[in-house]
Amino acid sequence: MATLAVPELGRVRTVAGFVLALTLPPLLEWGMFAAGSDFLAADVLLQLAGVVAVALVGGLWPALLGALWSSLILNYYSTQPFGSLEIADPENLLTLLIFVAVAVAVSLVVGLAARRSREAANASADAATLGELARGVLAAEDTLQGFLHHVRTHFGMAGAAIYAPSNDESSARPVEASTSTLLALDGEQVTFPGGGGPATPRPSGGGDASTRLPDGLELVLYGRALTGREQRLLVAFGSQLAALRQRQQLLASTEENRRLAEGNVMRTAILRAVSHDLRTPLAAIKLAVTSLRQQGIDFTPAEEAELLGTIETSSDRLASLIDDLLDMSRLTGDAVTAHLGPVHWTDVVAAALQGTPSRNMTILLAPNTPTVQADFGMLERVIANIAENAQKYAGDSDVEITTLVAGTVNDFPASELRIRDHGGGVDRDGIVRMFQPFQRLDDTGATGVGLGLAVARGFTEVMGGELIAEPTPGGGLTIVVRLPLSTGVRQ
Repeated sequence: MATLAVPELGRVRTVAGFVLALTLPPLLEWGMFAAGSDFLAADVLLQLAGVVAVALVGGLWPALLGALWSSLILNYYSTQPFGSLEIADPENLLTLLIFVAVAVAVSLVVGLAARRSREAANASADAATLGELARGVLAAEDTLQGFLHHVRTHFGMAGAAIYAPSNDESSARPVEASTSTLLALDGEQVTFPGGGGPATPRPSGGGDASTRLPDGLELVLYGRALTGREQRLLVAFGSQLAALRQRQQLLASTEENRRLAEGNVMRTAILRAVSHDLRTPLAAIKLAVTSLRQQGIDFTPAEEAELLGTIETSSDRLASLIDDLLDMSRLTGDAVTAHLGPVHWTDVVAAALQGTPSRNMTILLAPNTPTVQADFGMLERVIANIAENAQKYAGDSDVEITTLVAGTVNDFPASELRIRDHGGGVDRDGIVRMFQPFQRLDDTGATGVGLGLAVARGFTEVMGGELIAEPTPGGGLTIVVRLPLSTGVRQ
């Protein structure tokens, strides 16, 4: 175990203390002579005050020197016989002995108080550093690289590194002979053991200072040797690093569990869709085809057209559902990549509504609207899904599509596309649930369109935008697609 190192004053204060210890006692004695005082007790008290002043400036050792020098001056100039170090009066001898004892005691007390004050200041600074670091760890504001930079700059080292045990380490191998590989590095001009660079395995225990973590990692500093206090602080930093890694591992585990849970929900929903939604159009197609293939039955042209229309409608419904399932699966697995570029609302709205009935659709796009940064294909799919949902639940009311430049996305100016209907509307809970996968009116009583709005929101967020829903004044629902204005650069 390392011993406690007594913190020292700066060199300037120590030198000043020694100078003061040599010069102040003669000056005080000269002042007593100049004042014409020959009272020994007053002289002793004045010299004692000088020793206290030396202790406050230079610490313990200058004060001890001052006490010894003051006692010699008192003996020579203020005790009989004068001008000699002999002491004739026993009372004067006792007075000098008491002076020396008190001066030494005062020097020890003052020096100890100064050291305690410095230790308290150092402890307060260390606590503040660790407290700041702990807040960053708990608030997930720090990364492994940021932590390493913080440690290196705090100790003023040339470099800092975190090493992990090599995969081929044997438990029977002695610690001194074990090797480890670099996990993280901060700083420049670090000389690594072996001269092979940071990726080279290094012997355990290298570096100017290090501390080993419970999981086998090692925090190593390069640049200079640490004092005992700094080494203990480095151990505390190591504990904070262990907490940071545990938090990162916990967050990674939580994210993995979330993905697994979403995957389970998706698989359950797909099974439900296969058992019901996919079987319904397939059954309609099968029935229509079987009817057309029957021998001996002559269908009128109108009946054939109706059966063929059923096949076409059911096929389109089946293809749309499969597309939604595939898109939702890609969104859940973070496998969607947006190719962003400048897109005009007029172009993408025209493409999205190409196959949508226009009986109650009113398009009021503002002229000369700035382009937005989006993926054309994704945005087309988003608008088509929202428009289909609006027409389905708008009833006989009109569906209006408007644009305006308003709002921000991630503190960047944005443009909005608003698709407004005047149907039955949705309550607050329904607005929250309508963007969840496989939420439909006949399932939960809340307005929703299965996968359409969930896919629309997922695509919008992938493009860096927002998709929100709000009540339409007078009744109905307004869905807002908000995307950042284009910078003219394709990504």
